[in-house]
Amino acid sequence: MRELLPALIGLLAVAATSSLAGCQGNPSGQDADSAGDDEGLPGCEAIEPGPSPIRRLTRVEYNNTIYQLLGDSSQPANAFPPDEVAGSFDNQAAALVVSPLLAENYESAAEQLAITHAPGLMDQLPACAGGAPDPASCSADAEAFIRSFGKRAYRRPLTEDEVSAHIDLFITGTGLGESSYDPAVGVETVMQAMLQSPHFLYRVEFGAQDVAPSGEDIVPLTSYELASRLSYLLWNTMPDAALFEAADADELQTKAQIEAQARRMMDTPRAREAVKNFHRQWLGLGRIETHIAANGKSPEIYPDYGPYLLSLWRRETEAFIDDAVFEQDANVEVLFTANYTMMNKQLAFFYGVTGPTTDEFERVELDPSKYAGFLTHAGLLALYAMPDRSSPIHRGKFVREVLLCQSPPPPPDVIPKPPSVDDTQTTRDQFIEHAENPLCAGCHRLMDPLGFGFEHFDGIGRYRETEWGLAIDASGELLETDNDGPYNGVVELANKLATSEQVKSCVASQWFQFGYGRAPTSEDACSMQEIEADFADSDYDIKELVIALTLTDAFRYRHVNAAQEAP
Repeated sequence: MRELLPALIGLLAVAATSSLAGCQGNPSGQDADSAGDDEGLPGCEAIEPGPSPIRRLTRVEYNNTIYQLLGDSSQPANAFPPDEVAGSFDNQAAALVVSPLLAENYESAAEQLAITHAPGLMDQLPACAGGAPDPASCSADAEAFIRSFGKRAYRRPLTEDEVSAHIDLFITGTGLGESSYDPAVGVETVMQAMLQSPHFLYRVEFGAQDVAPSGEDIVPLTSYELASRLSYLLWNTMPDAALFEAADADELQTKAQIEAQARRMMDTPRAREAVKNFHRQWLGLGRIETHIAANGKSPEIYPDYGPYLLSLWRRETEAFIDDAVFEQDANVEVLFTANYTMMNKQLAFFYGVTGPTTDEFERVELDPSKYAGFLTHAGLLALYAMPDRSSPIHRGKFVREVLLCQSPPPPPDVIPKPPSVDDTQTTRDQFIEHAENPLCAGCHRLMDPLGFGFEHFDGIGRYRETEWGLAIDASGELLETDNDGPYNGVVELANKLATSEQVKSCVASQWFQFGYGRAPTSEDACSMQEIEADFADSDYDIKELVIALTLTDAFRYRHVNAAQEAP
């Protein structure tokens, strides 16, 4: 009998999907009269939210949501195909498609989760237990369960049509077990349907359609939709009880109401995980364990390298950023210039410094003439290096693209072969050809002078005074930035980057992309101005930047869905 479940659930999924037609919203729209709480920035009086694409849950969000919804820590999404990465991040709406394989994974996960948890959820349907329940009482219990579980699964109250459809599904499911009546199978059926519904798998938003002014195409999001935007931005998971209570009371409409919730949420361990998730993706920390493991390091040149270092390197940068942001209330400049990091016993031995004597990560002060923030962390330096040498190209490209948000010109059709390791020359001397070869100069003039500043650090990120016994030239030059000029060594480079408004704007735009699941567009000019102004007013405090993301037009409004405009 249970073989009928996929067909029954499929009918509900089709109905739910059809209701989402046009949910991407109208990305062009017209300006609407401001309904905000303040006058905003000059020239930004009209509300302009930009695009509001529907967003599928990422693997991280799926696992976290399942945990909050069911208390299930099995992390079923780990078996799903990896989320596609676009612009450094794996949560970009346009890239989060559902392949046939992923659809099968959703079905399998929903089935297993329902089988596992339906018996425990039967406590919520006491009148349905036993062999001969009272039909009226059981129907009432089933409806209460459907409303309660459905509200949390869909992150909003169910419509009456949805309630009726799921009651019918429950009744059908009770007859699909081994006995003639099995209410647990009815609960399983409802759970499978909800966990495969677009309303669970996607963050569905229509906005408060009933309050759209006549002739306008911009509406505020509902309090339930804003609760989800807050929870997935700040926690990577579904709303908690406090957010649901605020949504029930429709108290997520003003900036003050939203900000109060955002500040509450930032003061929790879950927010630390979200901030860690951003930096892991933005800086490429997750690639330390995959990319370096795949390519290795030369045992002849780097005999002290071992795979055990990979997770330690990643954890160092994550622990440093967590400490700086949440314990020290440091601003973004400190991330670039701090003369301390977080180490345990093994890392201290690797770095050759006096440090912790246990496996726990602790704060370690470093030589400020050699080390500066995350730019001198071994994991990042080893990631942006070659297996047998440092790499001014990769390190310079990292600074140019990731920290300055600039893309160098595309490479030529014919790329000269890089030189082999030569112990009679420094790496810098070997790559000086890039400045002389016209095929290379146009691109490498924007990367190599940045990468040369890191030459005091070898291919596994350890400080060195010489290379092959030869003196190291770590001088470089910033070009085509707002803080151009020469520098000598990574400490001076870090200080120039830390005081660059362009770098701070890049950080803000990267947070926008991570937080909103899309890149900024021309329609987001005022939202970006507001974010950057709040960021500057806070002396570039990372936590305040995250709060600022929750107060913009782009966060609080959306264009009316085209499908709902149709007669």
